[in-house]
Amino acid sequence: MSPDSAMPTAVPPLRPTLLAAALSLAFSVHAQQAAPDKDHAADAAPMTRAEADKTQKAQKMQTVEVKGAAESYDPRRDDTASKIVVNHDEITKYGDTSVFDVLKRVPGVTVSGSGGRGSEIRMRGLGAGYTQILLNGERAPAGFSLDSLAPDSIERIEVLRAASAEYSTQSIAGTINIILKKTIKTAQREVKTHYGYASNAQNRGVNALLSDKAGQLSYSVNLNLFRGHFTNTSTSTEEFFDAAGNRTGLRLGEDGGPGTFTAINLGPRLNWTFKNGDTLTSQTFVNILHFSQHGDETFDTVYGQPPAYPVSGQSVANDNRFFREELNWVHKFASGGKLDAKASAFFANTASDSWRYGDGNPAVGDLHDRILTDGVERGASSQGKYTSARWEGHALAFGWDGGYSTRGDARRESDYLRPDTVVPDGIEDYDSSLARLAVYAQDEWNVTPRWSVYLGARWEGIRIRTAGESFGVGHSRSSVLSPLMQTLYKLPDTKGDQVRFAITRTYRAPGLQSLIPSRNISVNNSQTEPDSIGNPNLKPELALGFDAAYEHYWAEGALLSVSGSTRRIEDYTRNLTVFDGARWVSTPSNAGDARTYGLELEAKFPLKAVMDTKEALDLRASVSRNWSTVDSVPGPDNRLNAQTPLSATLGADYKKGPFTVGGTYVFKNGGPVRVSFNQYSYQSVRRDLDLYALWKFDPKLQLRVAGSNLLAQDWINEGSYVTPGVGSQTLRTLQPGHRSVRATLEMRF
Repeated sequence: MSPDSAMPTAVPPLRPTLLAAALSLAFSVHAQQAAPDKDHAADAAPMTRAEADKTQKAQKMQTVEVKGAAESYDPRRDDTASKIVVNHDEITKYGDTSVFDVLKRVPGVTVSGSGGRGSEIRMRGLGAGYTQILLNGERAPAGFSLDSLAPDSIERIEVLRAASAEYSTQSIAGTINIILKKTIKTAQREVKTHYGYASNAQNRGVNALLSDKAGQLSYSVNLNLFRGHFTNTSTSTEEFFDAAGNRTGLRLGEDGGPGTFTAINLGPRLNWTFKNGDTLTSQTFVNILHFSQHGDETFDTVYGQPPAYPVSGQSVANDNRFFREELNWVHKFASGGKLDAKASAFFANTASDSWRYGDGNPAVGDLHDRILTDGVERGASSQGKYTSARWEGHALAFGWDGGYSTRGDARRESDYLRPDTVVPDGIEDYDSSLARLAVYAQDEWNVTPRWSVYLGARWEGIRIRTAGESFGVGHSRSSVLSPLMQTLYKLPDTKGDQVRFAITRTYRAPGLQSLIPSRNISVNNSQTEPDSIGNPNLKPELALGFDAAYEHYWAEGALLSVSGSTRRIEDYTRNLTVFDGARWVSTPSNAGDARTYGLELEAKFPLKAVMDTKEALDLRASVSRNWSTVDSVPGPDNRLNAQTPLSATLGADYKKGPFTVGGTYVFKNGGPVRVSFNQYSYQSVRRDLDLYALWKFDPKLQLRVAGSNLLAQDWINEGSYVTPGVGSQTLRTLQPGHRSVRATLEMRF
């Protein structure tokens, strides 16, 4: 890439003038209406005692009515934008120690892998990058480990099926916004301690919450400590075939070793309320993670050529530190408008120390190297939204979202037997900077009591600069204008039937690591275990999406929903494996267009909604079916890489006095995928069963016991590469599944 090469600007096919015209039409309907006058209590004549008592009673009645209306509000049912909200009680129901375990039970959300490091959260079955993960409305920096985030530190999780202008539109599949704990209750003292056991792992942790109020100041401190140790093992089978289909090689491998995991989450929060009604909130979040593991891998070559290193091993220690400070100021104007502004800064440090060895093949020699990496990222951002109350029936808002961050990375590779000797190309430093700016406008218009429309537009620009010793200065620029529309219509002559529809323009920007042309070396390099390198010429993927849903609410807490969606993706990115003349290398590349379709069914209801009973039994079920095709890949099975074609959940909760019990069964289908003309992959079917029981001894003491992966199903993955006229190579790995049980004691003071 030339030093001044730039990424082409992405121009959406939908004309922004159409949205502007629609917004203007919506706003002009009530433009002539004046805002209601403010009451002037000071000018009122003195009231008699009887009049004062009467007024006080009326105000009390009004307060009760407002409270009742607030309690009946359901964001899933009443918001124009399609949204699922998972509250804190649901998050902590199973006593999970990982956010991945919480999300795998949410309808339409799947989690790849075993739920630990390297796992991915997916909506509509789509893989990494298509689902936007936000922390308090912002993307977490590179290196932040989501599995180190304690569920007890989360207030709620918002799952947005369609994009909104307020958040980044880098959300082709959808957005999952994790809101850290904010609720401050007077004089709250809570301590939770847990212990978890599996045949290959043990973990323990403690969570403490302290909150109180002093005059106009309220505060809370949330602390989570977690430590565990484990042993991961896997087996592999590698087969080689010639062009005629005859097997020419077979290798059997074993890999595994012990590891430890320590995480600390600290979240102090201060909230000031001023005399004029303004609020200023300071929220700090500190996350410290240490991870270490040693693993040895051996290959038994039954016949054929042995690998470069039949015996190899690696010891790695990772230390991640993340600090974030956010100030949030809210001001309400006399006209009824509100300004909600945030400023935040963060610091992140990721460091690793890795020792590798390889031997067992005299023709190649021995490998013994040490790799030290250190990355420091810091940045600041500002977000704000002004909501106007000028027009009745409208929630018109304008906002901005901008930030700047820098990152410096250093990599040192040396021969650990000779520490002063640096291997060729063993020193690599590179710096990068990322500047982003977004502005948006949105309006939620209650056209009639039964019909509401959301219109929005967001322009977002990203500029990335990278410079390294092994490559020149590179510039990547992209900008996307995203018009958005969502609508909700409550059907007349029905108790709770409604339909939704949405049109969205979203995108997926290349990640920084995908752009940097720095090579990661594979020990046993092959078609199925290639080196990896970034591509500075990657373009963003653009998507035009349509969503539609029918929802039926027939009783309190009862829902039946049917929804469908489609996305057309331009400049789809996939990883292609090629031979560069010396080694096999995998690099991300834009590969034409792709289409994806989805259908979701969901039902949840208490048993008393379908039969006359006093039993407190809540039932829930969901099914998601996804299809996709990639134009540049011949069929069959030419769907988006790693897309989950079918997932389903079935759950129940039963409460009897102080005792509550429940469970969830999750099914996730796999199958073959043709990644490219030469590459294939396969994912196995997953079946997970989780159960929990809760005993409330008194309002201040309760015990929760939960079991996960009770079916102990293994994780199986397979990849193959075909070279026409030469043959093929297939690698199949199996990671054993283990049942686990956790006990959590929860105390309030």
